[in-house]
Amino acid sequence: MRQLKDNLLRGLLWLSALLSVAVLVIIVGYIFYKGMNLISFDFIFGDYSPTGDGGIWPMIVTTIYTVVISLIIAAPIGILAAVYLQEYAKQGRLVKIIRFATESLTGIPSIIYGLFGAVFFVTTLKLGMSIIAASLTLTIIVLPVIIRTTEEALKTVPGSYREGSLALGTTKLQTLYKVILPSAMPGILSGIILSVGRIVGESAAIFLTAGTVAAMPESILSSARTLTVHSYLVTQESGDIELAAAIGIVLIVIILAINLSATFLSKKLNKADK
Repeated sequence: MRQLKDNLLRGLLWLSALLSVAVLVIIVGYIFYKGMNLISFDFIFGDYSPTGDGGIWPMIVTTIYTVVISLIIAAPIGILAAVYLQEYAKQGRLVKIIRFATESLTGIPSIIYGLFGAVFFVTTLKLGMSIIAASLTLTIIVLPVIIRTTEEALKTVPGSYREGSLALGTTKLQTLYKVILPSAMPGILSGIILSVGRIVGESAAIFLTAGTVAAMPESILSSARTLTVHSYLVTQESGDIELAAAIGIVLIVIILAINLSATFLSKKLNKADK
């Protein structure tokens, strides 16, 4: 009877995994099927044209801008906040409230963040519809992800690492940046990868803070549109599913390239740590 239950549970696990993979393959396969015919050098690196025969290079540049600026701001703040909460703060009621707040922030719809960004960054701070306003809004969106994943990564570092380092006469700060952070770096990178995916896939918050200008941005104060916003507008305005699917292919390739690079870096860090 016990063997039957084990086999049944194992079968359900395999079935769940196969269904998940099948859904992913169907979605990605459909996107490639509908949009692959439009992928070309001119499509990727060409300037945008309202007639529909132009490229998406300005949107790719805007997407890269938002990712880089958001991570430059969010990663240091999120990692340092997690280090303080896990390594320095007294584990009391205040820390529990902060953790609860960060977990709650991850569940807030992105349109709410977009409305806040439009009111605060665009209007109150007078940044206007711009890349920097969108990036600051995205920073708030991904901060909880970076904080929580960094905390979990720090928890996985064995306590013996800390004790051994301190026993050798190092300070707590030296133990932190020479022992703890290098050991937790693969987990921290995982959080950053998740943040990149959230930034690249965001549309509502960017729509309300960066605008929809389909042109090469002159600076971070310029209004522009990212790939996801462009895909949404193309589908809404002209109903061109093939063009939207082609943009989706470019997004998938960008995210895949970032994930592979981060995985490679994580393996390198693991080898160096050993």
